[in-house]
Amino acid sequence: MTDLHQHLRERVLAAVGEMGLDRDVADPLVRLGPPKNRDHGDVALGSFQLAKLAGEPPPAFADALATKVAPDDVIESAEAAGPFVNFRFRRAAMAREVLTAVCVDAAPYGRAAENGQVVCIDFSSPNIAKPFHIGHMRSTVLGNALCRIHRHLGAKVHGINHLGDWGMPFAKMMTAYMRFGDEQALHESPMRYMFELYKRYGKEAEADPALDAEAAAHFKALESGEDNEQRRMWQLLREESLQAFQGPYGRLGVSFDHITGESFFEDKMEAAMARVEAAGVLEESEGAEVVTLKEQGIKVPCLLRKSDGTTLYHTRDLAAAFYREQQYRPTRILYVVGAEQKLHFAQLKAVLTKMDEPVADAVEHVPFGLVLSKGPEGKWEKFASRSGNAVFLDEILDEAVNKVRQVIAEKNPELEDPQQVAEQVGVSAIVFNDLKNGRIKDVKFDWDAMLNFEGETGPYVQYACARLSSILRKAGGDVPDVASVDFTHLADAENVLLTMMGFGAAVQRAADQSEPSVVTNYTIALAGEIHSYLVDHHVLGADPAVRDARLVLVDAARKLLTTGLHLIGIPAPARM
Repeated sequence: MTDLHQHLRERVLAAVGEMGLDRDVADPLVRLGPPKNRDHGDVALGSFQLAKLAGEPPPAFADALATKVAPDDVIESAEAAGPFVNFRFRRAAMAREVLTAVCVDAAPYGRAAENGQVVCIDFSSPNIAKPFHIGHMRSTVLGNALCRIHRHLGAKVHGINHLGDWGMPFAKMMTAYMRFGDEQALHESPMRYMFELYKRYGKEAEADPALDAEAAAHFKALESGEDNEQRRMWQLLREESLQAFQGPYGRLGVSFDHITGESFFEDKMEAAMARVEAAGVLEESEGAEVVTLKEQGIKVPCLLRKSDGTTLYHTRDLAAAFYREQQYRPTRILYVVGAEQKLHFAQLKAVLTKMDEPVADAVEHVPFGLVLSKGPEGKWEKFASRSGNAVFLDEILDEAVNKVRQVIAEKNPELEDPQQVAEQVGVSAIVFNDLKNGRIKDVKFDWDAMLNFEGETGPYVQYACARLSSILRKAGGDVPDVASVDFTHLADAENVLLTMMGFGAAVQRAADQSEPSVVTNYTIALAGEIHSYLVDHHVLGADPAVRDARLVLVDAARKLLTTGLHLIGIPAPARM
C-alpha cells in the first residue's frame, strides 16, 4: 500500500529541494490539507511560509512548485491558484489505497501503534448517594469518547472515575441518613431513596441551621481515620451507590480503568500539603491555609485547608495530580468537568505552576455546556423534571428506548430482536445528540430531533450501517478480495473516497482539541456520502466487475462508519 498523503509529501519535499530549499527546514512548513472548495482539488498546500523561506512572492513560488510536481501513478495533477497549490490524486489509485487500508485495518483507519503518549482522562465522577442524572451524562460520554479516540491513536490511556465520595456534600447525605434513614428502604431503591433523603436534609437545614454544623462534625470524624460510625456509614452508602451506577454505565457502554474517588486520596493529602508547604507557597489566612495566585492572574486564593483542619476539593485534586504523576507519568491529564468549574481548574494548574511542578503542563480542563430542555413557556432552560428536580438518567434512557420500540413496531414489525435494537438505537440517539455539538455549547434535548432517522442524528448514521450490512448479506456475505478488484470502476465514487480519506485527520483533531464532535460529524458526513452514492449506483444488479468494486466500497464504508461510531461509544446495528 501507498500512503497517499505521505507519497505527496515526499514529492513536494523533493520539489522544494530542487528549488534550493533545505529539506529538513522545509519539512514542518509543508502543511497539506483539504481545500475549502473540493472542486479545486483533493489536497491543498499554502505556500506562504515556504515562499518566505525562499525569498519569493507566494504566487510565484506556488507556480514554480506546481511545475516541479509532475504527474505519476498516484498524482494526477498539481495546479497553482494564487499562493496555493492544489493536487489531485488519480481516482483508481485513491480507491485502491484507501479501500485496501480500510479493509486491512491499517492506521489511521485501524488502531495505530503505540505512540509513547500517556493520557489520563478524569471523567464522569458523580457524587455518591446522589442520582445519576442527565447532567452527569455529558462528562461520562465525552470522557468515554476521548478515551477511545486516544487509544485509537496509540496512546496509553487511563480512564479514571474520580467519584465524589468525600467532603461536605457527602457529610450532608450521611447526616440525613443517620437522622432519618431506614436500611431496608435503602436496599430496595438506593439512589431514589438517598435522593429523597438529601432533599429532606435541604428542607430541614433551612429550618435548623445547626444541621450543617452537625454535618461538619460528622465529616471531621470521618477524616479522623478512626473506625467509627461515620466510617461505616461512608462504606455502606458508597457501596450502594457504586452498585447502582453500574446500570447507567452498562447501558452507555462505559467502563473505567480506575475508580479512585476522592476518598482514595485520604491518606495522601498530608503528603500533598507538606509538598505545597515545602515549595514555599503556602500561606495562612484567618486560620485557614491558602495559596495566593495574583501573580498568575487569579484574584481568588486557592483554599487548601479550612480553619477547622478539614480538607477541600483542591486538596484532593492536588493529591490526585501528584499520585497520577508518580503512577502514570502522563503526557496529558484531561479533566472532563463542566464549564462552571473553570476557576477551580485554573487555580489547580496555577498552584502547580507556582510550585514549579512539571505536572502543571499536563493539566487541562475540558469544559462543557449544559443540557437544556424546553420549559413550560417554550424557552430552552437547564434540564429539569416537571417537579423541578434532577431527572434520573435511567428514566430518560427508558423513554428513548420506548419511543424507538414504537417506531420499530410501526415500520419494521418483523425485525429480529426488536428490544435489543431499540436499546441500541434509543440510548445511542441521546449520546449522539450530545456528542455532535461542540462540547462547550449547551445541548438541546429535543426528542423529535434526536430520533429523526433522516436528520443529522444517531439513528441516521446507524441506519447507514444497517443498510450497508443488508447489501452485504444479500450479496451472500462474501466481499471480493481487494487485490482482485478493478478500481477504475470507482471513479464515480470520489466523494465517498475523499470523505474516507479525511478520517485520520478528523480523529487527530478530535484528540488534539478534546472535541469528540469532530468524529461525530465525520460519521454524519460519511453516512450522507454513501447514502447519496447508493441512490444512483446500484450494487447487486451491476455488471460483475462493477459489482465487485462497489461491494468493496460498501464493505469499507460499513467498517469505517462502525469504527467512527465505536470511537464515540455507539454500536452499529446490522439490522434496523
